[in-house]
Amino acid sequence: MTEPRPLRMAPLPAEEWDDATRAALSALIPPDRANPAGAGNVLSTLVRHHRLTEAYLPFNAYLLTRSTLSMRVREVALLRAVHHAGCEYLWSHHLPIAARAGLSPRDVDGIRTGHCPGGDDQTVLRAVDDLVANHVLDEQNWEALGDIFSDEQRLDLIFTIGGYLLLAMVVNTLGIQDEHE
Repeated sequence: MTEPRPLRMAPLPAEEWDDATRAALSALIPPDRANPAGAGNVLSTLVRHHRLTEAYLPFNAYLLTRSTLSMRVREVALLRAVHHAGCEYLWSHHLPIAARAGLSPRDVDGIRTGHCPGGDDQTVLRAVDDLVANHVLDEQNWEALGDIFSDEQRLDLIFTIGGYLLLAMVVNTLGIQDEHE
C-alpha cells in the first residue's frame, strides 16, 4: 500500500501500564489481554489517553461485534476503506478476520482493485468508494444499498466505513508499527 510512516507516538511502555490503563481497554479486550503484548500496538498507543480510549472503544467494539452487518459485509467495507486510506496495519490485521468471514484471496484482490465478483460485495465497494470520494452517498448507491440492507444496516455500514477511516487516520498519522514485524 504505502511506505511505513515514521513513528510519532510509541505504545505506552509496559512499566507505565496501571489499573486505569487496563480499565480503558475493558470495552474491547478481556482482562487477560489488557497488557502490551495482548493489546497490540494500536490499543497500546491509544491508552496514552485513557478518557479518549474509554469513549472510543465501545463504539469500535459495537462495529466489530454487535452491528447489524454480517461479518463478511463488515470486512468488505472496512478493508476497502482502509485500502483507500493506505493503512497497511489495519489491512494486514483484518485479512485473517476476512478469511474467517468467508472472503477468499480472489475476493480480497477484488476489494483491493474495486471489482468484486459478487453483486452485494460490489454494491458495498461502490458505497465505500462514493463515501471516500464525496463524503456522501449518491442516490443510486443509497437505493442500491436499500435493495439489500435495512435502514439499520445502512447506518451501520456508513458508521463502519467512517469508523475505520478514522482509525486508519490515527494509525497512519501516529506511524503505529505492526507488532508482528
